[in-house]
Amino acid sequence: MLRCLEIANNGLGTTAPNPMVGAVIVHEDKIIGEGFTSPYGGPHAEVNAINSVVNKTLLKQATIFVTLEPCSHHGKTPPCADLIAKHGIPRVVIGLVDPHTKVAGKGIEKLKTAGSDVITGCLEKECRVHHRRFLTFQEKKRPYIILKWAQTADGFIAPKKEERTTNPEPYWITNPYSRQLVHKWRSEEQSILVGTNTVLEDNPKLDVRLYTGKNPTRIVLDRKLKISADHHVLDESIPTLILTDTEDTPLQIENIAYHQIDFNGAIAQQICEVLYKENITSVLIEGGSQTLQTFIDSGLWDEARVFIGDSQFKTGIAAPELKGKIISTKSIDKDTLKIYSND
Repeated sequence: MLRCLEIANNGLGTTAPNPMVGAVIVHEDKIIGEGFTSPYGGPHAEVNAINSVVNKTLLKQATIFVTLEPCSHHGKTPPCADLIAKHGIPRVVIGLVDPHTKVAGKGIEKLKTAGSDVITGCLEKECRVHHRRFLTFQEKKRPYIILKWAQTADGFIAPKKEERTTNPEPYWITNPYSRQLVHKWRSEEQSILVGTNTVLEDNPKLDVRLYTGKNPTRIVLDRKLKISADHHVLDESIPTLILTDTEDTPLQIENIAYHQIDFNGAIAQQICEVLYKENITSVLIEGGSQTLQTFIDSGLWDEARVFIGDSQFKTGIAAPELKGKIISTKSIDKDTLKIYSND
């Protein structure tokens, strides 16, 4: 099962909204096949593992290990439980029962009916951590939320607005290695979210140009549609969702869609509801400070990744205030990266 979890990570950033599953097939204590979930729309882990077995006759005396219950319904691909039954694999070891309403024990039932010995709960805790994006989406009906920001050694996320007007050049808090890591993170999540001020002041592209991978869907808060067409987020190059409270939205154009929310209401909750409807299972929230604090104050976050640079601004926009459990601390050259979980 540890090997299942290891190879399952190869699907990070490509399988969503499907879970990134790992599967390993063992015959007489030797691995004879393994696979992980293909990019969305492609074969699931079990299919890839079975296809990798050279001598298919061994399957009738083998055990298949899988991090998540094999599916039992037709989606983009046929049910994996049916394929396992078809090959007569006598023993199936599962990490987690799938909470998805279309599966939720039905895959296990199919396998048992077909004569397989089914064991569940193998490394269940580790499998839950691995499948945290998928589980949050299924169980809490919202995306897995990761907060990210960089702050100076004296606790500022950006300089004063007047200073930026005088000198509009980027004020980098972190080093190039940390910035590249952020682009890696972007490639691993299904979407990325920023507020209006971040777009107006920084004109970010919100892509993965410093890394190799898929660009996340851009989620932009633009209450009064202040963002003009010359900003990168409206360049139509990446699917972009604009959240506004203005009824008179522009005509729908390629790769850009508009959703109305009530900015006087519970903003974070409404954003989660929109993203859930859009089948977005994870979101990386990159700021600014007001947007981040809105999610923190609402308790709607799962993980926070905070860079602390070695520079000082002395004055400026204060970093968000966060209470959470520190799960790791590490140095990236002169930067410090702290990762928190929301208890």
